[in-house]
Amino acid sequence: MAQKLAPAADDHVWTAFEAEALPHVDRLFHLALWFERNRAEAEDLVQETMIQALQSFHRFQPGTNCRAWLVTILQHVRSNRRRAHQRSPVVEDPEDRIAHATAFVPPVPQDLTDEDVLRALGGIPVKFQEVIVLCDVEEMTYKEIAEALAVPLGTVMSRLHRGRALLRHELGSSAVRCGRRGSET
Repeated sequence: MAQKLAPAADDHVWTAFEAEALPHVDRLFHLALWFERNRAEAEDLVQETMIQALQSFHRFQPGTNCRAWLVTILQHVRSNRRRAHQRSPVVEDPEDRIAHATAFVPPVPQDLTDEDVLRALGGIPVKFQEVIVLCDVEEMTYKEIAEALAVPLGTVMSRLHRGRALLRHELGSSAVRCGRRGSET
């Protein structure tokens, strides 16, 4: 009799998973693609994330933010994959001193393209990129970002502030190099 109950329970879990988690796969893939910068790696990362999410879906609390839950799993999978592949450890960026300087930052031009922003975002350290993308693109709360990245809430706020400052600097510097000016109207 227990064997007859298991398939029905599995169908219920799959139906709930399908309704809650699967609508977020596209955004999860775009996020993974941004983090990995390699389509095959991003696809593998999302696939492994979805497998783990399905296996632990009994822990998901209906009514909470499923996308944030999936991003947290994605970050754990990504972190575990890094360790498994024996990638170099994260070392403090020696260029991080720029965030503490009060140097002149050229004004950000008003006629930016998506490519300009993406190029500038790619020019700042990854730890700042992650927080900016999760906050400003994925529209996650600071708390959700802190949980997803497994860092304190204060670290999220600090990285977001410093990351945005670095991004403004990159955008202003690239505009000067390209001969564009800030808000000239």
